[in-house]
Formats: sequence, C-alpha cells, structure tokens
Amino acid sequence: MLLISWLCLGSRYSVLLKGVATCKFFAVRKKPTKRKEVGGFFRKPTAAVSGFHILHISLEKVDIVVDVLVTNPNPIPIPLVDIIYLIESDGHKLISRTIPDAGTVRAHGSETIKIPICLIYRDVKDTYDDIQPGEIIPYRVSVELLIDVPIIGRVSLPLEKKVETPAPYKPDVDLDKIEYDRFSLEETTASLHLKVENKNKFDLGVNTLEYNFTLGDDNIANATLSESTKIKAYSRNLGIIQGILEVPITFRPKDLGSAMWDIIRGRGAGYSMKGKLEVDTPFGPMNIPFSKEGGKEQVKERSRN
Repeated sequence: MLLISWLCLGSRYSVLLKGVATCKFFAVRKKPTKRKEVGGFFRKPTAAVSGFHILHISLEKVDIVVDVLVTNPNPIPIPLVDIIYLIESDGHKLISRTIPDAGTVRAHGSETIKIPICLIYRDVKDTYDDIQPGEIIPYRVSVELLIDVPIIGRVSLPLEKKVETPAPYKPDVDLDKIEYDRFSLEETTASLHLKVENKNKFDLGVNTLEYNFTLGDDNIANATLSESTKIKAYSRNLGIIQGILEVPITFRPKDLGSAMWDIIRGRGAGYSMKGKLEVDTPFGPMNIPFSKEGGKEQVKERSRN
C-alpha cells in the first residue's frame, strides 16, 4: 500500500500504476469465468428407443421388452432414479408402472436399459371391452426416465413408441375323418385327417403336432409329427380358414378292446384327442394345447385311385 501511494504522487509513474491496476482487474475477472466452466461442465444425457422384442407369447399373456439406449456425455457415472412407463391402446390406459433404481450409466458411454413388460389378456379385456380374441392390438408405449445429473439436478427424458401385439384365439383342432389303407386284425394302417381352424387375423404356420388319439377307451396312437403347414389368417371376405393335417398311424386291432370291435361291426366308436401344436406367427412361436372329443367314427377304406 505504501508503494502504491508513493507511486501515485508523481505523474511520471502513472503508467506503472495503470499496469498494476489492470493486472489486478484481470485477476478478479478470472474467478467467475472458472465458475462458469464448472457449471457448464455437465451436459444433459440423451435417450432413444433402440428396440422392441416379444420374448414369449401364449394364449394368456405376452412378455415384451423395450430397449432404451441412454448416452451419458459426462465424465462421471450418472444414476437412473426411476423409469416410469405407460401403455395405452386407442386412448385406454392399460398398464402404468414405475421401476425404481434402474441402474447407472457409465461415464462418457452408453447403456441399453431393458424394460420388461407383461400384458395379460384378461386384464386388457377387463379394461378395454372392444378388444376381441384373434385381433392385432396397436399400443402406444410411453417411457419417462428420471436421471440425477450433478449441478444440473433431476432430468426427465420422455420417450414414446408405437407397437403391435396379438390377442391370440385358440385354433380349433378336430378330426375330419379316418382313412384306412389296410385293415386287418394283425396290423392296420390308417391316416387321421385333422382339421385346424384359424380364427386369428394373422397367419399360423404349423410346425409340430404332438397328439394322443383314443377310440373308446383304447389308446390308438401317441406320437409327434413334424409337418409344415401354413393356415391363412381369418378375414371377412374369406371367413375362417381351415388347414388339414394328415397323420399316419399303425396299430394292432386284436390287442385292443371293445371299441375296435364296434368299428368292425359297423357300430362306430367315440374318440378323443389331446395334444399340442407348435406354430409360428408374425410375432413369434407359440405352443397351443388342444383337447377334443367326438362322436362315432366308422371304417372308411381309402380309394385305390
């Protein structure tokens, strides 16, 4: 302070005083500039829906996963506080859930957050009466990510995606007829003609049939058939589309009970079928169980032509 006062006494030292004052001025202004850089050091993360997968589909429910890619441009990891998702169809709120503590996104990196969603058709039907079995249902999936970013604070990242999933209708499996290639007490070869009706508004590709066929109380055949058959979707113009599966069987009538003797005498016998269809759909594979009981079946010999 003495030096500055002494320098101020003479105008010859005014240039030196200005230089000192100027340096002092710049030293003061550097401090808020540094604070501004710290405040702008952290940036807002970004997020986008990167995928949609149907993991499993059945007659009761569909399990799906929505992939969300979150990118963190900051030098430290940031936590995902909550994930809030909402599923709507035609303005009807179907599901709303919150997933707490969804993980952490690494520094200067990206993480794919998988959001599991289960749609139970019975619950959907209770909420939205217009949904019918066999239809393809459009959904709007809304996702909100809540992230804590240092300095910036709580950040909300809203996302939205439109998807479609089916509400499957169980196909009807029935016995159309039995054709016998050769009929004898020692060994009989025949073919079961199974009729499969597709009441869904999407195609079914039948890959495998597991079945158990019984005449009366006698088990005739129990096997697995691998046969690829495509059954077209239901439409108003074409109606219900049917596919026929031809299943070869071989059995020994003399080892069977009264039901086979009723067929030989022309009286016929009741039948039952139980099994499972493995089918492909546009939304993924399905396993469809079936069970059917029918009336009298009589011997029909196949035409040699």
